[in-house]
Amino acid sequence: MTKRDAQSNDATVASGPLTRRGPETEVRRGTERFSPTSSPAQLGGDGREQLVDDWEAGRAPTDLLGYLPDPAAIRRASLIDLVRADMECRWLRENRPKRLSEYCVEYPELLDEPLPAELLYEEFRFRRQRGEKVAVPEYLTEFPAQAEALENLIERDAAAGPPAIVTLESSGFDRFEVGQRFDDFELMMEIGQGAFARVFLARQLSMQRWVALKISQNVGVEPQTLARLDHPHIVRVFDQRVLEDQALRVLIMEYVPGGTLLEVVRLVRRTPPELRCGRLLLDSIDQNLARKGEMQPSETSLRREVAGLSWPETVAWIGMRLADALEYAREHGVLHRDIKPANVLLTVEGIPKLADFNVSSSDVESEDAACLVGGSVAYMSPEQLEACSLGVPGNLDTRSDIYSLGVMLWELLTGSRPFADDGTRESAPSPAAALAIRRRGVDPAAQEHLPEDCPAALRRVLVKSLALERDARWSGGRKLARQFALCLDRHARDLVDPAPSSPRSVLWRWAPLILLAAIWIPNPLAAGYNYYYNKMLILSTLSPQVQQHLEQVHLAIGAVTLAMGTTLILFWCRRALTVPRGLHLGQTYSADVLSTARSATLYMGHRAVVICFGLWVLAGIAYPIALQVLAGGIPPRAYVHLMSSLAVCGAVAVAYPFFLLTFYSVRCLYPILLSHGELRSGDGRDLRKLGRISTRYLAVAASVPLVGIAGLSLVGGGAGEDINATVRLLCLFGIFGFVGIYQLFRWIESDLRALSRVVTLEASASP
Repeated sequence: MTKRDAQSNDATVASGPLTRRGPETEVRRGTERFSPTSSPAQLGGDGREQLVDDWEAGRAPTDLLGYLPDPAAIRRASLIDLVRADMECRWLRENRPKRLSEYCVEYPELLDEPLPAELLYEEFRFRRQRGEKVAVPEYLTEFPAQAEALENLIERDAAAGPPAIVTLESSGFDRFEVGQRFDDFELMMEIGQGAFARVFLARQLSMQRWVALKISQNVGVEPQTLARLDHPHIVRVFDQRVLEDQALRVLIMEYVPGGTLLEVVRLVRRTPPELRCGRLLLDSIDQNLARKGEMQPSETSLRREVAGLSWPETVAWIGMRLADALEYAREHGVLHRDIKPANVLLTVEGIPKLADFNVSSSDVESEDAACLVGGSVAYMSPEQLEACSLGVPGNLDTRSDIYSLGVMLWELLTGSRPFADDGTRESAPSPAAALAIRRRGVDPAAQEHLPEDCPAALRRVLVKSLALERDARWSGGRKLARQFALCLDRHARDLVDPAPSSPRSVLWRWAPLILLAAIWIPNPLAAGYNYYYNKMLILSTLSPQVQQHLEQVHLAIGAVTLAMGTTLILFWCRRALTVPRGLHLGQTYSADVLSTARSATLYMGHRAVVICFGLWVLAGIAYPIALQVLAGGIPPRAYVHLMSSLAVCGAVAVAYPFFLLTFYSVRCLYPILLSHGELRSGDGRDLRKLGRISTRYLAVAASVPLVGIAGLSLVGGGAGEDINATVRLLCLFGIFGFVGIYQLFRWIESDLRALSRVVTLEASASP
């Protein structure tokens, strides 16, 4: 707490049962100046020591006034110190608790001046230590004038409300020192200390390995929680020791030497944006190792990989692993509820590991009072802040952790939090004030300050993670992990989030026209070739009257198939046409509708050409029947020509539209659905299936010139020069067309591989 905070605390008046009794007074004695808010430890130390000695000797004090010194100028300051000492003895040692309001009734002079916020905080933490279900919001609501000062004290000393509030002096933590031997462990170095725990680097003698020993009060369920979690991005707990006589617990944990993300955030703030890259993460780790006197790590392939990332990619790299850890915890029924930079440890290679499950919940959806404590206000989700500010149980799920993760990653990316008036302050506002800030949404100025090299995909993923309504966020950690994987895949992220200036960003507007053009340009061309080919080889040998009837039949079949095909294609592909457009226009759809639309969009080309193929089959049946009825049949050789021409035209009508439509849907429509919905493992199956289908259609496209050449050999020299030239032209265009189709196939194949890498992600990469 800063000096300014301390001054504001001293000027704060208690509310609720503690009321202000009179104006501030100041007493002068000689040349010395005494204030009621002077340090009680300095003004009344002798009386305090005597009171503590009496308690320890078994003499219960009956009147605290006997311990007060004279003159009256320091009386109140000493009384405050005595009250604090008496409360500690009553609450923590003698099991004879006494509330602060009772002291104020017994000693009215306590209210002559504003009560320090520290005294309120002392009662708060003593009650918590006793096991009472007292929450932070209870005090913030009861004493609004002291709310900000209390929040600062809790943020500084209590890490935003752990399940048990103790001090090192009263807990016995100070009995452990570097160099001591504890059980099977030799304490080598103290690597962390807070108000509620000390962490030592220790050598386990029997196993000859380095471990971290966390010594804390024997309360809470952190060991049981962590024992259920075995994940490469969650700190592992090997064992625990309970010191019953001291009410202490020792956790034997995995040693993670690279520091925390909080140190990285601080380094980000000191580094100009243009100099930030993956090397920055490694620099923070190396600096932390150097401060502890540890050896610098050797370069590994993973460190080289991290060093080669841009800073936004580094943030996505970290986010993917932490999101997968959250999903793993959710699958085991655990919410972390205190995601923040200080609770993410780093290995020497930069791998993040979630730690500090002190305030975690053992139920994915919990509605108990425990939701009111724990968590850091600066990173809390709106629903958690609302529960705290209203003082009612919260209904939290994994989306609350996802929100906190989004705040932390935004801060890691930019050096500041994504909310106006929140900035880079180490302390956070009160829950009510923070909730009001959250309801304003992500600060537009914060979005403008994103790095220039920040991919649009990463911006979209973080903004969705920070949605005010839970239903608008990612519903699970693995789905969020897939989105971060997409941000790391340059090909995939460019597909899903094209640049605003890219033509692909507007081609969705013309989806129905492109669909019909891709179908009805190749098909009429194929139909025209079929008609000309058969007219030259078959119809020209028939009577003019029969030719006229067959031409009418040909036109009738074409008109019917065109109308029927258009109707069927538009109906079967309607989801692929309407849902992407609706998303662009701001409409919302359920997850099931989006999943159906993704499947329909991927298979749009396949569905369209299946209908076309079916219509060509019908035409191949109807036309010979018409010849038989009107012309009395044709020679067997003519039937061979007819079937070969239908095969060529059918191949053209199937292969070319398929690749044109599939390329358009994969490049322009499917990415829209991915950017607005959530990726599922089933999408990976669809992508792989489409890849196999594309290979088959490529074989069909390759058959066009081959069938044409076969038809030319069947025609022989007996056909006219015109038909021979037509078949040669077909073969030539078939070859060039196949080259173009093959290029489309390669592009589609590359796109499908990039998207498959993202949607089939089941677990984050581990070392």
